[in-house]
Amino acid sequence: MILAVSELQNPPSPARAYRGRFAPSPTGPLHAGSLVAALGSWLDARAHQGQWLLRIEDIDTPRSIPGAAEQIQAQLLACGLQWDEEPVWQSARQETYQKAFNQLIDEGQLYPCNCSRQTIANALKALGVETERHQELVYPGSCRSQLGLKPENTLAAWRIALPEHCTIAFEDRALGHQIQNLSQEVGDFVLRRSDGLFTYQLAVVVDDAEQGITHVVRGEDLLNNTARQIYLQKVLHYPTPVYVHLPLVLDEFGEKLSKQTLASAIDISTPAHALKALELAANHLGLQEIAKQAHQSIGEFLSAATAAWKKKYC
Repeated sequence: MILAVSELQNPPSPARAYRGRFAPSPTGPLHAGSLVAALGSWLDARAHQGQWLLRIEDIDTPRSIPGAAEQIQAQLLACGLQWDEEPVWQSARQETYQKAFNQLIDEGQLYPCNCSRQTIANALKALGVETERHQELVYPGSCRSQLGLKPENTLAAWRIALPEHCTIAFEDRALGHQIQNLSQEVGDFVLRRSDGLFTYQLAVVVDDAEQGITHVVRGEDLLNNTARQIYLQKVLHYPTPVYVHLPLVLDEFGEKLSKQTLASAIDISTPAHALKALELAANHLGLQEIAKQAHQSIGEFLSAATAAWKKKYC
C-alpha cells in the first residue's frame, strides 16, 4: 500500500488560511540551531501573511527543565519573534491525547508491547538483521498477537499496527519528493510509552490538527518522523499540513548542534547581540545578502528578511 498526500483524508487546500508554529522542547535555552528553525518558521508565516503559534512540547516531562520554557519565550521576544496566540503546553493536554488514543484502541489498531530494546535487537538478530549501535530498531512485530486487547496492562508500551506494505510519499517544499516504507524502515511504532506518557508522534499530530496548522517548518532532523505523522493523520482523519524541513546547524565535529551536545544559548544580552544571532541564522537559511547588510534594528532586519524569504521560497 502506497499512500501519497493527495490520497489522505482532507489534504491541505490553498483556501485554508496559513497557520504555522514553532514547537521547542523545554530541555534548555534556544541555541543557534533552534533559532534557525524558529526564524525559518516565523519568516514563512509572515511571508504568507499567516499566523505563527508557539507550542511548548513538554510531553516528555522527565526531560523538561524548570524555567527553560520561560527562557525560550524571552529569547524569542528579544529577537522580535512574537507569536500570535497564547502558547500551548503539551503537558496540559493529556485528555486530548487520551481521546485520540482511545479512538485507535476502539478501532483495534493498537496493541501492548513489553519488548525491551535488547529484546527487539535479539529478535532482529535471529531474523538475520544486523543493526548498528544507536541506530533505530525496526520493530519486528513480536507482540502483534495482542492486537485488539484493551489497555489493562499499565506497564506495557502501546504500538500501532501498520499495514503489511505501508509506504508514505509526500512532497517537502524544500527537499522535494520523499518516500518511506514504514513497514520495512520503522515497523509498528509506539504511541504510549510503558511509563504512561504519550509519545511525540501522537502528541504532535493531535496538536497540529487541533490548532489548525497548515504548514510545518522545522529542522531536517525531524524529516524521518514525517511519514509516521502522515500515517497517523490518515487513520485519525486529520488534514495533512505542508512540510518544509530546514538545513541543520552542525558543530565542529559535523554533529547536529543540540542541547545534548551542550550547545551555547544564543546571546540576547543586548539588541545588537540578538540581531547578530538573527543574521547568522538568516545566513544559514540561504539569506546571505540580507545577513551581510547593515541593519539599524531587529524590526528592520525582520522586514528585509521576510521580503527576501518571500522572493526566494514562496
